[in-house]
Amino acid sequence: MFSKACKYAVKATIYIAVQSGQNTRTSLKDISAKIDSPEAFTAKVLQVLVKNQVIESLKGPLGGFFISNEAAKLITLSHVVYLIDGTETFNSCGLGLKECSECRPCPMHHKFQRIRSELKEMIEKTTIYELVLKVGEGESFLM
Repeated sequence: MFSKACKYAVKATIYIAVQSGQNTRTSLKDISAKIDSPEAFTAKVLQVLVKNQVIESLKGPLGGFFISNEAAKLITLSHVVYLIDGTETFNSCGLGLKECSECRPCPMHHKFQRIRSELKEMIEKTTIYELVLKVGEGESFLM
């Protein structure tokens, strides 16, 4: 449902937040290795996240990517998803038809509409911090 870039952005944001919770700034090389993403592709995704103030970066020997716990508590998963993929996932036809609506639905329209609504609600209510806690407590994993 989400693009590869979006999946990498979400995983990178969570990984950076986990590391930041341990007072560690993390490098591009480390992030790309931990989320299993090509380094050049990861760099482009991170650039978008920094530009839109989802994460922060510092250059230099003590630099790296980071996010404060306060920011992680405020940033929802939807913020990252919408930055990378926009809202198309929640507005497009489940079968990819150009014309699909209440008046002219595809065979999956009504069932897919409910799933999209639930997914949208979940990502809008879930903060990065909530996901970090699950990783930190060993309830979930990034790899």
